Amino acid sequence: GIILVAINPYKQLPIYGDAIIHAYSGQNMGDMDPHIFAVAEEAYKQMARNNKNQSIIVSGESGAGKTVSARYTMRYFATVSKSSSNAHVENKVLASNPITEAVGNAKTTRNDNSSRFGKYTEISFDQSYQIIGANMRTYLLEKSRVVFQVENERNYHIFYQLCASAMQPEYEHLKLGRSQENNLL
Repeated sequence: GIILVAINPYKQLPIYGDAIIHAYSGQNMGDMDPHIFAVAEEAYKQMARNNKNQSIIVSGESGAGKTVSARYTMRYFATVSKSSSNAHVENKVLASNPITEAVGNAKTTRNDNSSRFGKYTEISFDQSYQIIGANMRTYLLEKSRVVFQVENERNYHIFYQLCASAMQPEYEHLKLGRSQENNLL
């Protein structure tokens, strides 16, 4: 299949706006520069042409820009499909991201906020190829981290966040202590 190697520049670039989306819309793969929108356009055209499901795999290390690339892809689909009520589908699908990251991110020796989970996002289209919904499934990849952490690494962020909130009245029934008391550090 098609492979695109993208690098996270760690800053906003003017290559992801609506004008660029419209420039890639309807183009054939290879007619324009390599871009996440070219990959999205090819998947969208193949879905419409062959009436078959398509997949885009976004892979990389933590911090590589996977979530941002997925967001751009969803925005592309929402724009080219003219899904007016779903124009902000990427915001709706990714609204759970802070919770997902708290439960699935941890400090590692290479990254203080390393995602230790995978996501599968499914976007549903109607017969006119307009977005009608989306579903995101999350898979915890490192269950062993719950009970054991390598030296200089930490458990999932959620444990520290809960312990930091231990003195809040709504959490008293959980009988939490500080992270130092619970041997989380």
